Amino acid sequence: MSKDHQFEIIHASIEWLAANQKQQPDLQALSQRTGYSPSYIQRVFLDWAGLSPKQFLQALTREAAVDRLIEGASSLETSMSVGFSSPGRLHDLLITTDALTPGEIKSKAKGIRMQYGFGQSPFGLTLVAWNQRGLSFLGFCHEKGKDQAEQELSKQWPDAELLFSPAESYKLIEDVFIGCSSKPIKLWLRGSPFQLKVWQALLAIPEGSHATYSQIAAYIGHDKAARATGSAIGANPIAWIIPCHRVIRKLGDMSGYRWGNSLKGALIGKELATQTQSA
Repeated sequence: MSKDHQFEIIHASIEWLAANQKQQPDLQALSQRTGYSPSYIQRVFLDWAGLSPKQFLQALTREAAVDRLIEGASSLETSMSVGFSSPGRLHDLLITTDALTPGEIKSKAKGIRMQYGFGQSPFGLTLVAWNQRGLSFLGFCHEKGKDQAEQELSKQWPDAELLFSPAESYKLIEDVFIGCSSKPIKLWLRGSPFQLKVWQALLAIPEGSHATYSQIAAYIGHDKAARATGSAIGANPIAWIIPCHRVIRKLGDMSGYRWGNSLKGALIGKELATQTQSA
C-alpha cells in the first residue's frame, strides 16, 4: 500500500472519528463509514501509528489533551530553561534562525536561489524548500492542496528564485521524517525577531506534551501578547519540525491549524503513538 493511500484512509478516519467523538464510535461503525473491512482498518492504523483506531481516538479526546497540558507545563518550563543554552538537536536547529542579514530581509530575499519540491511523508504529499543554508519551508498538501502550499511558500519568500528540484526534495523529506541523515537538519528562517522567538519556544515543547498560546507568550516574556503569539505560531514556516501542532487551547481544543484540523490530529496522534511505543 502506498504512503499516500494509507494516509487517505487514516485522514478520513480521523476526520470522522473527531466529528463523532462524543458517540465513541467502534471499529464496525468506522468500517461502515470508510467502506473498508474492520480488519483492514485495524491493520492500517496499526501499521501507520502502532495504535488501534479506538486507542488513537482516546489520545485525541479533549480530556486527554487537557491532561497533557497539565503534565506538559513543568516539563516545558524545564526544557526552555536548559534547552537554549545546552548542546544537542535543539541548539543545532536554532543556530540558523538569524541567518538572514538585514539587507536580505529588506529586499524580501530578492536574488536568493532556493530549491523546492514535493514528496510523500507519513502525512501525505509534502512541500519543502531549502538552499545550502538550510531548510526554510515545510508544508502539507493533503487538506489545502498543492496550489495552496505553493502560494504559502511564495508568500514566505516573495522575491526568491525558486528552482524545482524533485529528486532532492524526496531525499530531504526522508531525512526529516525517517531520520536517515547522520547530521542535524539545519533550519534557515525568515521572520521578525518576535516570530523567531516564538518559533524557538515551540522547539522547546517536549514531544507528547501540549502548551497553550498564553503559556508560550509568558515563556518568551510577552504574557500580554497571546494574540500576537498565536499569529506567529500560525505563520510557522516549517511544520512538524517546529511543532506548532503541540499548541492547543486551554480547554483541549485542537483546532486552528494552518494545514488543516484533521491533519493536526494526525500529527499529534502519530507523535503520541511513537512516544507510547518507545516508553
